[in-house]
Amino acid sequence: MAEQHAVTLLMSEFVTHDVKRLLVSRPTGFTFEAGQGVELAINQPEWQDEGRPFTPTGLVDDKVLEFTIKRYPTHEGVTRELHTLAAGAELLMSEPFGTISYRGPGVFLAGGAGITPFIAILRAQVRESGLDAHALIFSNKTPADIICEKELRHYLGERCTLTCTDAEQARGYEHRRVDKAFLAEKINNFDQNFYVCGPPGFMEAVTAALKDLGADPQSLVFER
Repeated sequence: MAEQHAVTLLMSEFVTHDVKRLLVSRPTGFTFEAGQGVELAINQPEWQDEGRPFTPTGLVDDKVLEFTIKRYPTHEGVTRELHTLAAGAELLMSEPFGTISYRGPGVFLAGGAGITPFIAILRAQVRESGLDAHALIFSNKTPADIICEKELRHYLGERCTLTCTDAEQARGYEHRRVDKAFLAEKINNFDQNFYVCGPPGFMEAVTAALKDLGADPQSLVFER
């Protein structure tokens, strides 16, 4: 990391079985735009050079910084270690970066932990003007994997579509992959903004499908 801030972990709690909410101290003068990311590293000799990108999920003017971080069990690395830290641990944080930013009403399409840059954007819009002209399509493996489900349903109501690809049929969830046919069924206007974030396969499939369905490539907002 080029420029680093030393920040302190204030608290850590589970929000799903493998996702934790971390609150860290906010450096004086630190600013970011909703949707931007930072690089975090653990300030210990064996981890301080192992920075990874994460997105602040709180409001931009909160007095502390919030991160919503998924642990990947097949990765014996940074996310596992972050989940083990206790309050008082020191982290190293970069300046903000990224190309995901709010351009106006549209459809948010997220896969798994790809929801995190959108949490900050949606929370900001709830406070500023509401989400009447917004929609969310959020894909996960099972209902237990859905980050901030109650909050998202509260914000968006019927415009919150949750699909679970590995789960048995359960009321309130779709059980399909987010592909071209799914998007054609769920979206009736492709002349609007589309915000896309998720694993590489999800990103490639969704952006290609949106373009095929008539979305202007300039209307697609994702990490470039």
